[in-house]
Amino acid sequence: MKFLHVLILGFACALPLAASAQWQWIDNTGKKVFSDQPPPLDVPEKNILRRAAGASQRASVAPAPSAASAPDAAAAGAAPPAGLPKPAGVDKELAEKTRKAEEAEKAKQAAEAQKVAQAKSDNCARAKQGKATFDSGIRVARVNAQGEREIMDDKARAAEAQRVQSVIDSDCK
Repeated sequence: MKFLHVLILGFACALPLAASAQWQWIDNTGKKVFSDQPPPLDVPEKNILRRAAGASQRASVAPAPSAASAPDAAAAGAAPPAGLPKPAGVDKELAEKTRKAEEAEKAKQAAEAQKVAQAKSDNCARAKQGKATFDSGIRVARVNAQGEREIMDDKARAAEAQRVQSVIDSDCK
């Protein structure tokens, strides 16, 4: 029975060793990333905090093209250099995330534009109704700062009619 206990204890102690085959690095946004895969090539060596057991240094990346070859690189387009391996599946996922983010931003802008258009439409309708009231010639009263009702004189009516007309000019197109 004692041998069985020692065997179970040995397995329990060996279990964390399997988890030591982990990579740990800080990504471009400053977050710590834990993975069983090595980090992408755009992560600098200084940001790699822990390597998987038995993993050697990553192969150094080819130096950036010199300034003399920069026009050639621009003419070639955004094609990656032939010496660098292209990570599989990352571009599709990144493109999909980018597309979804752009669609969400467009939807958000469309909703905001619709909200502004609705507010302008409501302002226009209220301004037209106010203008019709002033044009009808009926007496218009306001409540002053003391809470008392006072009838607008001709000067105040003209000023308010002008303000309402400016709202109509700006919101009713």
